[in-house]
Amino acid sequence: MFEFRLNKNVSIKDDILSGLTVALALVPEAVAFAFVAGVEPLVGLYAAFMVGLITACIGGRPGMISGATGALAVVMVALVADHGVEYLFATVVLMGFLQIAAGILRLGKFIRMVPHPVMLGFVNGLAIVIFLAQLSQFGQAGEPGWLSGTSLEGSVIDVAWLDADSLTLMMGLVFLTMAIIRFLPKLTTAVPSSLAAIVVVSLLVIGLNLDTRVVGDVASIAGGLPTFHIPAVPFTWETLTIIFPYACVLAAIGLIESLLTLRLVDEITETRGSSNRECIGQGVANTVTGVFGGMGGCAMIGQSMINVNSGGRGRLSGITAALSLLVFILFASSLIEKIPVAALVGVMFIVVLGTFEWSSFRIMRKIPKQDAFVLVLVSAVTVATDLAFAVIVGVIVAALVFAWEHAKHVIITRAPDVDGSTVYDVNGPLFFGSVTSFSEQFTPKEDLDDVIIDFVHSRVCDHSAIEAIDNLADRYVSEGKMLHLRHLSPDCRRMLKKAGALVEVNVLEDPKYYVASTSLKVEA
Repeated sequence: MFEFRLNKNVSIKDDILSGLTVALALVPEAVAFAFVAGVEPLVGLYAAFMVGLITACIGGRPGMISGATGALAVVMVALVADHGVEYLFATVVLMGFLQIAAGILRLGKFIRMVPHPVMLGFVNGLAIVIFLAQLSQFGQAGEPGWLSGTSLEGSVIDVAWLDADSLTLMMGLVFLTMAIIRFLPKLTTAVPSSLAAIVVVSLLVIGLNLDTRVVGDVASIAGGLPTFHIPAVPFTWETLTIIFPYACVLAAIGLIESLLTLRLVDEITETRGSSNRECIGQGVANTVTGVFGGMGGCAMIGQSMINVNSGGRGRLSGITAALSLLVFILFASSLIEKIPVAALVGVMFIVVLGTFEWSSFRIMRKIPKQDAFVLVLVSAVTVATDLAFAVIVGVIVAALVFAWEHAKHVIITRAPDVDGSTVYDVNGPLFFGSVTSFSEQFTPKEDLDDVIIDFVHSRVCDHSAIEAIDNLADRYVSEGKMLHLRHLSPDCRRMLKKAGALVEVNVLEDPKYYVASTSLKVEA
């Protein structure tokens, strides 16, 4: 069902060490997102463990890390506040079923519809949001603004900053962490630089007894094994009406974020994952998580980048991360709680620098203006709202721009009359965006009694195109003239034939097919 290694070039040692690094970075993220959702820290940690383990085993992208995310947490907070955590668990189960259905119906392939400018805007916006999320760690726990004002990844709008000495110390530790990650690979690659940085900074803080915030100051991560627990909600139609809208939104956000992260990891590793399998894997993971007291989750771009950059390529890296997290919860919570938050913030800042597509500044003036606009728009909407909404907006705007540009590409050329017939050549696709321009370029009153429209360089794409042809035929009939269509492609012929009564014609026999018309004759 699953393989531990992606290919022969994957290193088991690298997978294990990178998985351990990811597990350390998962702890504060899972705790923070649990706070955002309004649930106990262990609810977020259990989700990170179970979603991470199951998707690593059966998901469609080896090396990708999944867990509790802010994109889902900001949707969950209203549900938990209004109805309680048990309704959240029921919603996560239903969310999982919807994602499994999406995978079975092979809907994952539609991620291909996301244009490259939207992808660039997604990673740029997400990098900014991950950066903003870390600012909460420079605030004072318990003060106004602490883990408040959150957006996609829990970014903080209003932070009550640390005092000057504490802030200086924390920033120094952050920069030390980043320096180790940046320069250690030039000396040795035997150990992931992120893991080495966390260990060195932690030993420095403990050895010198430095007064800085550690993981234990955020929340305790000690706990037991997750236990099976059917959500304690009434199994009624009313319950379904409450949880179904949330489940649909969570399922959509989870799949969009996971599939876009899958594409990003594909590009970095120059391999290809399975989008439909990932949908099923995410669905199974969330269904199981919901009945074991977890808040659900999806792919985490930050942790996935840590894993990939640390050498994690196979499924073993994700499995190691999940199992290590469980070990932390069960046995090593006292040690993990001593890790300075500054070390983990430094790791995430390196992720931000690696995630942001700096080349987008260089190419901004070289790509079409509409693509540059979409890139900036998606980045801004991602920061201001959430990932799913930003991607949907980006795809819609890109599609409208595409339709507008191609609407101007329909050119009608009136050729010399042949055998008493007026001949028009159509160049460009005929669809909803171009039908107005198409119809305006014909002159029924001035044409001969017999008119031919040649589609050898055009395609009839949709119902709007069929309706435009039918209206044009009516104009010629009202002038007592006959209209012929010539050189239609086979798919265009099938579309006209399927339209049947929509084009209102007598049935005329053709050697290859039949088309109905009273005012429309189709020639091969």
